[in-house]
Amino acid sequence: MHHFEYKNNCLYCEQVKAEDLAGEFGTPLYVYSKRTLLDHFLKIKQAFAFLKPLICYSVKANSNLSLLKLLLDKGSGLDIVSGGELFRAKKADCPGEKIVYASVGKTVQEIKDAINYGILMFNVESEPELEKINAIAADMGKAVKVALRVNPDVDAKTHAYITTGRKETKFGISPAEAEKIFLKEEFYPACSISGIHIHIGSQIIQAAPFVRAIKRITAMIERLRSRGVEIDSLNIGGGLGIVYDKEKPQTAAEFAARVLPLLKDLKLKIILEPGRFIAGNSGILLTRVIYVKETPLKDFIIVDSGMNDLMRPSLYQAFHLIEPVTKHKVKKIKKSKFSDIVGPICESGDFLGRDRCLDVSQGDCLAVFGAGAYGFSMSSQYNSRPRAAEVLVEGKKARLIRKRETYKDLISKELF
Repeated sequence: MHHFEYKNNCLYCEQVKAEDLAGEFGTPLYVYSKRTLLDHFLKIKQAFAFLKPLICYSVKANSNLSLLKLLLDKGSGLDIVSGGELFRAKKADCPGEKIVYASVGKTVQEIKDAINYGILMFNVESEPELEKINAIAADMGKAVKVALRVNPDVDAKTHAYITTGRKETKFGISPAEAEKIFLKEEFYPACSISGIHIHIGSQIIQAAPFVRAIKRITAMIERLRSRGVEIDSLNIGGGLGIVYDKEKPQTAAEFAARVLPLLKDLKLKIILEPGRFIAGNSGILLTRVIYVKETPLKDFIIVDSGMNDLMRPSLYQAFHLIEPVTKHKVKKIKKSKFSDIVGPICESGDFLGRDRCLDVSQGDCLAVFGAGAYGFSMSSQYNSRPRAAEVLVEGKKARLIRKRETYKDLISKELF
């Protein structure tokens, strides 16, 4: 359920008109619905309630402090992948024991900071990283918990750039390697190697790849337990897909129905890391039409937002539904030509949508749906464009949760 809907041909976010938000805060503008964000978190919480898992929201999907705070207040933990995300987690008052830390390239300083903050565990992606964590923890006189990120070599049937569980990706350790590491735990006295982590990719719309991966891992856990290795947690990652176009992704309940039977007798602490599933459909990007450029082949709807605001279409050829926030009462004659919705950036890859049938004019405001995850968090200042503002809507109220950047912000760190 998401709380963006048309009433009398006007798009509303909860009880606020999108057109009013664009008028008040300007465009490009990220708009989030509090109810949608929390509804999706609670859906996962309810679906897995039987296991009482630790649900660690994946900060990289959308790291705005106001959104992190909303989720933490509902009992969420956080899945982080950098020292900067740890800093955000601290600022949002996330308890250390609710933080799991992944990333193939943790630096010495990042590892120290995380140990000092008392995070729950590191998801370790290689043996050299394990050696480094062990040495740092020993130096600090601390013991740390570690989960090995095992790469189950499962194809998640998603875009190549967001498939992470196959043996040719940079992530994780092969099952055979991981078993060897578990069996020589005494080499790492400052680390309690007690968990397994898998994360097979993102925007996965069926349960089958998860089921295959979990079955592979449970077989591995049984082999290790039979050899006296104690394993107390299994982190099954994130990656649940959402609707962008006409996908029919599994619901949290359907997903749980498929994986709960595989997990319920393992006597393990289960950890989940949803990001997109919670944030994706809780946000839209509002943008205004600057020009409509007609050519014999197709029309170009040129808007004030581009690939620097929303990278996904350019990076992954991702589809986002794009609609006017105010639909014209009378449909004009059906257009025979399709339109590309493009931004002002000097790149041919700068588009938000291609070959759409849209009836819009200069000055109209458009909504790009499904922009709550990997939207603002991947945005940049390319072409010296200040980053967009972000707004959170709760019922009838809207509040600014990130100011629009200014031209001064663009050069604030430069020295000349």
